[in-house]
Amino acid sequence: MATKLALFVVSILSFSVSQTLSSVVANGIEYWCDKTPNPQPCKFFMRQNPTSFVPKNKSEFHKVAVRIALDRALNAESHNKWLGKKCRNDKEKAAWADCLKLYQQTILQLNRTIDSTKCTDFDVQTWLSSALTNIETCRAGFVELGVSDYVLPLIMSNNVSKLISNALALNTNASFVPQTYRHDFPSWVKPGVRKLLQSSSPTPNLVVAQDGSGNHRTIKEALDAASKRSGNGRFVIRVKSGIYKENLEIGNKLKNIMLIGDGLRYTIITGSRSVGGGSTTFDSATVAVTGEGFIARGITFRNTAGPQNHQAVALRSGSDLSVFYRCSFEGYQDTLYVHSQRQFYKECYIYGTVDFIFGNAAAVLQNCMIYARRPMDKQKNTVTAQGRTDPNQNTGIVIHNSRVMAAADLAPVLSSFKTFLGRPWKEYSRTVFMQTYFDSLVDPAGWLEWNGDFALSTLYYGEYRNIGPAASTSSRVKWKGYRVISSATEASKFTVANFIAGTSWLPNVGIPFTPGL
Repeated sequence: MATKLALFVVSILSFSVSQTLSSVVANGIEYWCDKTPNPQPCKFFMRQNPTSFVPKNKSEFHKVAVRIALDRALNAESHNKWLGKKCRNDKEKAAWADCLKLYQQTILQLNRTIDSTKCTDFDVQTWLSSALTNIETCRAGFVELGVSDYVLPLIMSNNVSKLISNALALNTNASFVPQTYRHDFPSWVKPGVRKLLQSSSPTPNLVVAQDGSGNHRTIKEALDAASKRSGNGRFVIRVKSGIYKENLEIGNKLKNIMLIGDGLRYTIITGSRSVGGGSTTFDSATVAVTGEGFIARGITFRNTAGPQNHQAVALRSGSDLSVFYRCSFEGYQDTLYVHSQRQFYKECYIYGTVDFIFGNAAAVLQNCMIYARRPMDKQKNTVTAQGRTDPNQNTGIVIHNSRVMAAADLAPVLSSFKTFLGRPWKEYSRTVFMQTYFDSLVDPAGWLEWNGDFALSTLYYGEYRNIGPAASTSSRVKWKGYRVISSATEASKFTVANFIAGTSWLPNVGIPFTPGL
């Protein structure tokens, strides 16, 4: 009898302890998840985890939040693979194919953030920002092709966006990290890369020439050869003069590729995909690059689809720590897609009409020539359309020490078309023009609404010490999110050093850059 009583007491105590521990875990999950922008999916998926524990601090909780987001992204990718059979037409298949790539990239970026010992908080925020952008881009493809009613809800029913947004919110100390500069380059441009960019004749690993005088006749053949190399060291491909009609995809496995042309007038890569032709904006790019550390010098990237085919991208970059030096980007609507990650453009030419510099990278364009072309009748030109969807993303478009001009076809008809500095593609759109020359084509209002009052109080549009006939801010828009930046301290947040942590990587690339104002 005594033994039975003892067992009964032990079982009661065990049940009580178990209930108490369960309550502690539940209350702990409630406590931490209530600190996120999306507490409900946080609580649900943390409770689903059989190894749930109460994080001791914010850092520990952040790691848990990233792991949950990664788990859901893996689940979503696996689920999405079989949805291809449900696509009813070519447009749905095109958007679905983009989503498969974008979820794979999201998984890659979330994996990189897991081991915080190998990266900075700024790196983590960049990769989380990119992961969220990928999911939004997946959604956008279905919407722009007008097929968002069937497969898209199945692809998006996974809470991945909300879980990534939670992880972003927990890493807010990374939104502004002072950096250093060397030799007018962000510090992520290492000395070896800087020498490559500045060298008049760097030694290539492979040469592409249409006349057969090189190792390959097409750029794709050279990239295929580069993919078989051992290691991920810098690999230089010289592309001799010629017009190369190729659509190129330089994927995640092709890291540290450098394409060197014979000059932007002589080495031209051209294509003609467009939304009007049945592609998504994402897949319309003549050249698309996601491999880390990509560099291009002396090349023109062109899309010849024309204004009547609407979105038609010349170059899309989702390459982290990528650099474009003395390149040209030619198109009409959506010419240069600065999709995601950290990017630097130096002494480049960009031509287009509607939203022709757009995307959600942390991108700095320095000493560039920006030319608005003649759009279609009744269209307005907008130089930028920045796509930040979350207030904690460390993204934006910064145009520094550059010139905004009318192209030769627009100059004679300036009075017939209005040109604006940008419009808010997404809710937290962020664009800054600093110490840039605005010719008379820029409308006195400066900026254009996207749709009524959408994003006008949540965007961040700034102008700092610009010059030229249209630089006066006296007639600019009166939106809550617009500001004339008068403080050098505030402006310095958007320099190459601070906005893209440039001094930690650009010195290796080998092109000159200005780290500060």
